[in-house]
Amino acid sequence: MPVLPGAEPYRREGGEVGVLLCHGFTGSPQSLRPWARYLSGHGLTVSVPLLPGHGTRWEDMALTGWPDWYAEVDRALRLLRERCARVFVAGLSMGGALALRLAAKHGEGVEGVVVVNPANKVHGLSAYTLPMARHLVRTTKGIRSDIAKEGALEIGYDRVPLHAAHSLRTFLRLVDGELPQVTQPLLLLRSVRDHVVPAADSARILSRVSSTDVTEILLEQSYHVATLDHDADRIFDESLAFIGRLAPSVGKEGTTAGG
Repeated sequence: MPVLPGAEPYRREGGEVGVLLCHGFTGSPQSLRPWARYLSGHGLTVSVPLLPGHGTRWEDMALTGWPDWYAEVDRALRLLRERCARVFVAGLSMGGALALRLAAKHGEGVEGVVVVNPANKVHGLSAYTLPMARHLVRTTKGIRSDIAKEGALEIGYDRVPLHAAHSLRTFLRLVDGELPQVTQPLLLLRSVRDHVVPAADSARILSRVSSTDVTEILLEQSYHVATLDHDADRIFDESLAFIGRLAPSVGKEGTTAGG
């Protein structure tokens, strides 16, 4: 099945510092492409994989689950670690949960974590009916384009396969149990008005990670897909500053792979 225009994976070679960006549930690399281009423009090696079942049609997503999504970002991280001396992980929404699990599992192989409106739980009464409902109903309404900025659109599905939603619920519960294994420096950026992921998810994550170097930044002008919204430039600048503080070679001429 052809990938939707704009939803293609993104990869740009740069210096010895690499960043893996993970997109969200039913989304695609399109929601992270401006962020990726900004970081690559400052000399970083950047990878934004397309998660299996995403970026085509919802029927394809119905055939996938969290092990497929996580395996793809894990593979991308391992490739970055072969190429770069220092690697950071970042993500939006479910992509934030993927990034946190990568940090928990790879330990010192991940230098730091940046998450934007990270998901920690599937909320509402419907979450409790998913195990049975997914056998009776195939899809529910989509969640794309929660963006305050006029004219900004997110490429994503207008329907959510309940099989995939059930798998997401299972995955988020798994990650919640692994959060104490996250010890790396953490930058968390959260929209004050998010119609998809409540503030309670960020609070839960911050209360459970073992990181001692933690920064939380509130985004006052954006909704859930903040990387395409009014606060996008702040996300880009703050993430680059965070990475540069931990990897001082960022932005300097002459940095090479290896080391």
